[in-house]
Amino acid sequence: MSINLFDLTGKVALITGATHGLGMAMAKGIGNAGAKIVVNGNSSQEKLDNAVLEYRAAGIDAYGYLFNVTDENAVKENISKIETEIGPIDILVNNAGIIKRTPLVDMEVNDFKAVIDVDLVAPFIVSKHVVKGMINRKSGKIINICSMMSELGRNSVGAYAAAKGGLKMLTQNMATEWAKFNIQTNGIGPGYFATSQTEPIRVDGHPFNDFIVSRTPAGKWGDPDDLQGAAIFLSSNASNFVNGQVLYVDGGILATIGKPANED
Repeated sequence: MSINLFDLTGKVALITGATHGLGMAMAKGIGNAGAKIVVNGNSSQEKLDNAVLEYRAAGIDAYGYLFNVTDENAVKENISKIETEIGPIDILVNNAGIIKRTPLVDMEVNDFKAVIDVDLVAPFIVSKHVVKGMINRKSGKIINICSMMSELGRNSVGAYAAAKGGLKMLTQNMATEWAKFNIQTNGIGPGYFATSQTEPIRVDGHPFNDFIVSRTPAGKWGDPDDLQGAAIFLSSNASNFVNGQVLYVDGGILATIGKPANED
């Protein structure tokens, strides 16, 4: 009898910060593979409710929980509620994140700490409280959303790069501690994607657009749906012996040093 390695039917997946953008794209992929989707949001109940409606309109069994991923008490309380009301969490995607684009010399310490708190400390907090159930069941998938800034630096994103570099190492250490419980912990590192946030700079002639298109061997920005395959793979039985890795979905940027400006 053949087994569909990518079938997530019967699984429950919690995706933080999945009310829009790349988080929503990955959650839709996991949901379309059969999992129940639990969406976390923090900004407003209305935004969360609208996101859940969008998932359900797409035929995905989705539920929303509003809580701050940096608040350990709120995380603990809501993880308990999710597992009681929806079911044990089989898949966790730590996607919630923020960025503050400020040169380090001008950055306020509180702003630096805020980025670290959301992008690095929160994945630790949420994973800590989800993994306890996974350890008891001896099964689970944790996916940390890293970044190309887990590998490279860039002007004005020092706090974000510090957090994402730390998240890569946290991913490896989670794998080191939890693999023996049949828990796979890995990361996804998105490249540059066409989202509502990048729309203003994705026009021909804009310096950053031209830089990204020329810097990416694929010659284009990614489509958010391009992340779905990686999310499904790392959520499924297809990745049962993959642990502590970061899968970069970047159109080839990290594979090359780039090319001269006048080269076709």
